[in-house]
Amino acid sequence: MVTTTSFNTTKSEEIFAAAQKLMPGGVSSPVRAFKSVGGQPIVFDRVQGAYIWDVDDNKYIDYVGTWGPAICGHAHPDVIQALHQALEKGTSFGAPSALENILAEMVIEAVPSIEIVRFVNSGTEACMSVLRLMRAFIGRDKIIKFEGCYHGHADMFLVKAGSGVATLGLPDSPGVPKSATNNTLTAPYNDLEAVKALFSENPDQIAGVILEPVVGNSGFIPPDAGFLEGLREITHEYGALLVFDEVMTGFRIAYGGAQERFGVTPDLTTLGKVIGGGLPVGAYGGRGDIMSLVAPAGPMYQAGTLSGNPLAMTAGMKTLELLQKSGTYEQLDRITKKLTEGLLNIAKETGHEVYGGQISGMFGMFFTAGPVHNYDDAKKSDLNKFARFHRGMLERGIYLAPSQFEAGFTSLAHTEEDIDQTIAAAKEVLSSL
Repeated sequence: MVTTTSFNTTKSEEIFAAAQKLMPGGVSSPVRAFKSVGGQPIVFDRVQGAYIWDVDDNKYIDYVGTWGPAICGHAHPDVIQALHQALEKGTSFGAPSALENILAEMVIEAVPSIEIVRFVNSGTEACMSVLRLMRAFIGRDKIIKFEGCYHGHADMFLVKAGSGVATLGLPDSPGVPKSATNNTLTAPYNDLEAVKALFSENPDQIAGVILEPVVGNSGFIPPDAGFLEGLREITHEYGALLVFDEVMTGFRIAYGGAQERFGVTPDLTTLGKVIGGGLPVGAYGGRGDIMSLVAPAGPMYQAGTLSGNPLAMTAGMKTLELLQKSGTYEQLDRITKKLTEGLLNIAKETGHEVYGGQISGMFGMFFTAGPVHNYDDAKKSDLNKFARFHRGMLERGIYLAPSQFEAGFTSLAHTEEDIDQTIAAAKEVLSSL
């Protein structure tokens, strides 16, 4: 185990110092800069299974998993072998390939709401496209999103957003015209009465509701009993669409996503992360009558040069094949439950107020007594304590998401020994805070 006495990040510091002269903040995505936890971000060199090695050759147990996609473990040999074979045929076609059909069939078979699917290149692109589609189909302009939920960085979604926006404490982003967000209505997550009020105040104006069925971008926040079912009823009542952003939860908390686990079927779904097996990918899909509006089948335009990329399709296909093996989700649930319960118990034993939980391979812990039902509750967390906890764990070889407002992830590669080592490290850190 890496300890505080041997923790050396000299090369990471040199590389990150150079990066700050080359890229905004030295990173390609904001949360990577460790702004909310302080200290020096580590620079990755390689990954394998449940582990990371940085450029100084420090080894870490990883609970970020490239923010969710590494559900089978990093660089799974079956995925790598499949990619090698696909690579020999070319890196990009910009034209139809049989691989798209195969992955599309797998997605449609797995996800209850999806009858037709369109592949894109990221979760942001999927959510941006599904927003346009829901408006086109319903013929209304307003949408409802939830405070602290993140659906990518398209203008209309950067209203009370989660993820990096919450992590950095940013206001709604400069550069987003007020006209772009005038039609975005927000409500607290898990608050059905607030949703009903918005529909009542905006009759015949709301195209639909979009949400993370399990929030991962304000930290881990599950839906209250009846919340998803209530949204389904309300949208039916007002002739609006229900959209699940399952970029994070899709194929992670169940093979068919949150909609399979909770038994609530939306009209449209966005996907990403796991379905690309670690390569850039996104997708949106849903009922056939809605998806028939998407060009070239219909008039709603959306396109992408790299959409359906053969390498991304290959990695996604192989990853979903691995997830279909018997006992996969039981294993994820067992490992993650042991981790989460261990962290919460140790924290409470060492005198800290904490609240958290898990579903399958997705988990979170807040430094607040809780309960945490929404973003406002999450913001009551002790962010200074989380920052010190994060750094202490990093110095002991445990890599956690560098933000209180991000969920954590386990993989099929994590072992009982990894969990034991993580809990032991947490006991050391929490005892010293």
